Amino acid sequence: MPDDHPLRGQMKKNLASFEPDLLQQTDLKRASVAVIATLDDTGDDPAFIVTRRAAKLRGHAGQWAFPGGRLDPGETSLEGALRETHEELGLALTGEHCLGQLDDYETRSGYAISAFVFWMTKAQMTPNPDEVAAIHHFEIASLDRPDSPELLPGPDPERPIIRVHVGPVDIHAPTGAILHQFHEVAVKGLATRVAHFDQPDWAR
Repeated sequence: MPDDHPLRGQMKKNLASFEPDLLQQTDLKRASVAVIATLDDTGDDPAFIVTRRAAKLRGHAGQWAFPGGRLDPGETSLEGALRETHEELGLALTGEHCLGQLDDYETRSGYAISAFVFWMTKAQMTPNPDEVAAIHHFEIASLDRPDSPELLPGPDPERPIIRVHVGPVDIHAPTGAILHQFHEVAVKGLATRVAHFDQPDWAR
């Protein structure tokens, strides 16, 4: 997929016109994730990357996640997303690959997750086995399904739990919320917000 692929230009334009809602609370721990658009295994269709976290991790073991993690002291949110992606996937993203930013998402465990959208042609990745059990490519077109996202009742009636169906798997918030906003904002050009979507207890 060359860098002049029409979807890249479409996403860059959509993100440029989107004003992300960035959380300013100083009591929140800061983390960043990378939403990476690239090629699927056939080399024909735009895809996004999600990982399955290693089973031996102390937190969120086995869960679906974008590459990312907690910021180091003095690190910007973008720098954290770049560093974590390199540590987890061996992928050397730079700021030149960044198309824009989505909303921060506040988790129930006290994190503010900053999400950046990247485009990298022919991304060659080697998972870090200490953190990543597997890397999965899903076609971006697979997000266009009428039964997704699914909203489930949660403890707060005004904050339904979001679950995104992708192929044979279900992805919950926070990853599911960020993925839904990526599809709505970057791909479709809408101004959809996701802060009101909750996550299940086991994803805290």
